[in-house]
Amino acid sequence: MAEKTRITRDEALAYHLDPTPGKIDVSASTPMATQRDLSLAYSPGVAVPCEVIAQNPETAYDYTTKGNMVAVISNGTAVLGLGNLGALASKPVMEGKAVLFKRFADVNAIDIELDTEDPDAFIKAVELMGPSFGGINLEDIKAPECFIIEQTLKEKMDIPVFHDDQHGTAVICAAGLINALHISGKKIEDCRIVLNGAGAAGIACIELLKAMGARHENCIVCDTKGVIYQGRTAGMNQWKSAHAVATDLRTLQEAMEGADVFLGVSVKGAVTQDMVKSMADNPVIFAMANPDPEITPEEAHQVRIDAIVATGRSDYPNQVNNVLGFPYLFRGALDIHARAINDEMKIACAEALAALAREDVPDEVAIAYGRKLSFGRDYIIPTPFDPRLIYTVPPAVARAGMDTGVSRRPIVDLDGYADKLRARMDPTSSILQGIYARARNAQARMIFAEGDEVRVLRAAVAYQRNGLGKALVVGREADVKEKLETAGLADAVRELEVVNAANTQHLESYKSFLYQRLQRKGFDRHDIHKLAARDRHVFASLMLAHGHGDALVTGATRKSAHVLELIGKVFDASASDGAVGITALLHKGKIVLVGDTLVNEWPDDNDLALIAERGAHVARELGLDPRVAFVSFSTFGYPVSERADKMHRAPAVLDERGVDFEYDGEMTVDVALNPAVMAQYPFCRLSGPANVLVVPARHSASISVKLMQEMAGATVIGPILTGLQHPVQIASTVSTANDILNMAVMAACEIGRNS
Repeated sequence: MAEKTRITRDEALAYHLDPTPGKIDVSASTPMATQRDLSLAYSPGVAVPCEVIAQNPETAYDYTTKGNMVAVISNGTAVLGLGNLGALASKPVMEGKAVLFKRFADVNAIDIELDTEDPDAFIKAVELMGPSFGGINLEDIKAPECFIIEQTLKEKMDIPVFHDDQHGTAVICAAGLINALHISGKKIEDCRIVLNGAGAAGIACIELLKAMGARHENCIVCDTKGVIYQGRTAGMNQWKSAHAVATDLRTLQEAMEGADVFLGVSVKGAVTQDMVKSMADNPVIFAMANPDPEITPEEAHQVRIDAIVATGRSDYPNQVNNVLGFPYLFRGALDIHARAINDEMKIACAEALAALAREDVPDEVAIAYGRKLSFGRDYIIPTPFDPRLIYTVPPAVARAGMDTGVSRRPIVDLDGYADKLRARMDPTSSILQGIYARARNAQARMIFAEGDEVRVLRAAVAYQRNGLGKALVVGREADVKEKLETAGLADAVRELEVVNAANTQHLESYKSFLYQRLQRKGFDRHDIHKLAARDRHVFASLMLAHGHGDALVTGATRKSAHVLELIGKVFDASASDGAVGITALLHKGKIVLVGDTLVNEWPDDNDLALIAERGAHVARELGLDPRVAFVSFSTFGYPVSERADKMHRAPAVLDERGVDFEYDGEMTVDVALNPAVMAQYPFCRLSGPANVLVVPARHSASISVKLMQEMAGATVIGPILTGLQHPVQIASTVSTANDILNMAVMAACEIGRNS
């Protein structure tokens, strides 16, 4: 079981404040550079699509963002588990939901907060927005108003209206139940199902299960007053009454006796071990209360080893997570220009999720989850970071929508549609998620060498609180304490272990080791003492060399070249030792590695071949199939230049070495990265765009990386130091706390270590 991530108030506020307030931004998808661009985007050019849409409203899906735009709308009357905070206070949640739409299904979403608790006013406002959006996602609206609002809007609007608090939970619950019953050998129509919690999510769960075949008389719904039975008057409304049954049962405890399935959308501790004992053989328990379930998996399994248990928590197996549903439901619905999301589409989503969990799990999914996964009692629901979701679930939803007549524009080639969805997936987030999971599994003792720097301390705190391992901070205790307090992290003072030359018992052995390395390089014992006792980079490296930490991150306060020189006092870290710096650029869903950005100033053809090998190694560590291009201002011998000759010779060096990855060159960057340009050279040995670029010199590598960072806004990770015997990573002096954390994670995963 993974350790639960701990997040402080200050960290949460800082995340929403930097680098700009909030979590979403708007960028133009068409050129906006020239007067001609502006004339096409606005007046007079914009008049043409306006006229076309006026004549044929369906073309709005072709000429505007309507077909890929969802509104996330709330009035803030039921914000998470916090209650009625109001419309304005719900905005961070709605922005977050919009981000999830984009991250998981490439659906554009905008948050809208309506300052009213009047259902009629809310309904009217949303109805009037219909022309702007392809779908409406209602969120955090309290019951019973949410039922009235959703049902009325579904009747009035001709686009999908979906209250995720209801149906998102229901769909994932249904997916998990399909597989749980498959394992236990039961059929839904024969099962006695007990639901505790008759709010929006609970009612939606039981309604969807009935649509899938569960019998009304076998479904017992409970609320805070007990069983909802025919004839009960206390605390009833029309939505509860629809699920009242003729029964003598009056309490949850009575209802649980002999039950096959328990669904909980209620409160912590609502279910006791005695209740679990009384259930039928192979009971299914979905304890979905958040943040703490009705009963924990440990408690349930203590009394019923045959139980299949799911919760809403990410730190337990079988998480019922809405993000498995709503992005893909809307993706499929938007792509057929659906008028609604109906029960058949929700059931298709659940069945597709269930079927995916029964398939063999790819290695990258297992890496992201932190352990090997296979279908069974602890894996009945796919994980949110399974890259197959985007091209598995939406086609099933789209097919159901077409079969039930809610599609305006059917998809003719569903296989081709799946291929397009596969290409749409952003690999960068999955890769980062994967390396974080690997780091969490490794539990490395991470040495942070610069404990007098606030950014480093923030990264150290985040490393430890995210369950990645133990953070060891090199610095003076008083300085670390003062900096943490100033940064609003006073509570972290007791969490971090501060190490320095004054409080270690290993200083003499460190000095002896260093003297053996440097005594014939002009260093006397006095020099050695100053290095070991006073230089934090050397001291941190000595800690790592002696196994008093598992990995090291440094460089945030001094130039990389100088830090590398200091590390080289302890480790073999020069160009002649085979050290290479590889920088990862993440931009618009693409990842490109550039080398060498740290060590080799002017590499020759043999050095370039080594850089290519190191880059291919890092690519594989990140889950990429390496394709290496030796880039230059010339392409395959033209124009002829002595300066480009080494780039021409480097592939021949790899030919001799017999490496097992794709490579070619020399070529210009557009040939390396643009398939259309590469196609002009049919003899090129690369099967697709390069993802590792080997450049002629360190200065050209640095220019390329910084240009992409400043002009294009690319995310930069690195340089990733490779070729050392120990896992060491060097952050840059302009690194943010998050950048330093990313480098620490790279070190923890031993990416770049010379094995």
